[in-house]
Amino acid sequence: MDTPPSPPVIFSNRRRLASRARMAALRQRGDAVSTISREIAADAIDRLGFLNRTFDRALVIGDVTGAFAAHLRDQGSTVEVADPSGHFGEEIDEEKPIAGGPYDLIASLGLLDTVNDLPGALILMRRALAADGLMIASFLAAGSLPALRKAMLLGDGERPAPRIHPQVDVRAAGQLMTRLGYASPVVDGWGFDVAFESLDQLVGDLRAQALGNVLADPGPPVSKAGLQRARNAFADEAGEDGLIRERFEVVTLSGWTPAPRG
Repeated sequence: MDTPPSPPVIFSNRRRLASRARMAALRQRGDAVSTISREIAADAIDRLGFLNRTFDRALVIGDVTGAFAAHLRDQGSTVEVADPSGHFGEEIDEEKPIAGGPYDLIASLGLLDTVNDLPGALILMRRALAADGLMIASFLAAGSLPALRKAMLLGDGERPAPRIHPQVDVRAAGQLMTRLGYASPVVDGWGFDVAFESLDQLVGDLRAQALGNVLADPGPPVSKAGLQRARNAFADEAGEDGLIRERFEVVTLSGWTPAPRG
C-alpha cells in the first residue's frame, strides 16, 4: 500500500510554540491583549446556547481567556484544558492522536489556522469524540487583515516577501467538512473590525495574541525604508477619527460524530 504524502510544511512548530510562550509571558506581566480570543470564545459560548444539550466530558484547546471552559463547568461539564505550548493547559500536539478520550465535546479556539495538516487535525478530534459528540473549531480565515496585507505589499515594493499566513476560506472549509466523516457539519463565516492608531500598534497586538508570523519561511526582515513605507500606507487607511479599522474574519466549523444506530 502506498504511503499517503506528508502535508507541506507551511508553518514552523518551533516558532508557533514560541509565539504562545511570549503571549503567556505578556499575560503574566499584565500586558495581555485578548480581543481576538474574547470574540472567538464568546461566539462559541453563544453557539452552545442554541443547543438543548449538556456535555459530560469536554476538552477545550487553546482558549487563553478561560471563558469557554468556565461556561462549560457552570453547565455541569467536567472540562480538561489543553494548549500546544503547555502554558494554557496540558500540552497537546493537534497533529497527533488525542489521549484521554472519548470526549462529548472538543473545542479548538483560535489555533487551527497554523497547523500544517488541518484535515488531519480535524480527523483526530473526531476520533477522540464519543458517539454523538460535538466538535467546534474556530480560527482566523481568508479575508483577515486586508489593511496590513496592503501595507506590507507596498512596503516590500517589487520584491514582496511572505509576511501573512495563507488562510482557509469558508467555501473550502465547507468542502473539507463534508469529506471528514462528521454528521450534520456546519461551517459559518463571521467577522469583526478592530480600530488601531498605527501599524506598530496592530503588529504589537498581533504578537501579544500569538498571531504574528510563524511561517516556516518567514522571509527576510523588512528594511527600514520598507517599514516606513508600510507605516505610511497603513496610516493612509485612517478614517475621520484618525483610526485605522482592520478586519478579522473567522471561520467556525462544527460537526457531530454519528450517533449509534438502533
